[in-house]
Amino acid sequence: MKKIREYIFYNVLKWNIVGDTDFVKKCIIIAAPHTHWSDFFLAIFARSLFENKNVRFIGKKELFKFPLKYIMNWLGGMPVNRNSSSNSVDSIADLFSQNESFILALSPEGTRKKVDNWKTGFYYIAKKANVPIYSVALDFENKQIIISKPFIITGDIDKDIACLRVFYKGIKGKVPGYS
Repeated sequence: MKKIREYIFYNVLKWNIVGDTDFVKKCIIIAAPHTHWSDFFLAIFARSLFENKNVRFIGKKELFKFPLKYIMNWLGGMPVNRNSSSNSVDSIADLFSQNESFILALSPEGTRKKVDNWKTGFYYIAKKANVPIYSVALDFENKQIIISKPFIITGDIDKDIACLRVFYKGIKGKVPGYS
């Protein structure tokens, strides 16, 4: 089955993966730019080719209603209430301590629209859980999924976010004007 997925990804879709897909056991993956609904399916398909396929993701709780809820759970999704007064950062960070292996992927933009500033939840989760961050670029212009080396945060959020954003400079998403 893996050979079929590889054939489709590399030969039919003509995409490539650049970088090491063998992530550490506990980490956060930030995937950007997120400009189109198809980014999700591309990322899920690429994940099936990774060494560690147990990459989870979070999504707004509205996506986890019947019947879509069963598909989202099967794909590794976890609902999050973005409007809640509950502390999502703490509850998600706790998952890292509760599991021997936990990899969480999310979009730092928090939406498919063009944003000037990223949401910072991923940063605070990484800080609280004491895990590295991998940057993953969805480069539609060159049909590449590019994976960075792990980034250890310093605690200086402005400096760290600026450093993480450099990785995505020049990357064109599916909707180029949003990148």
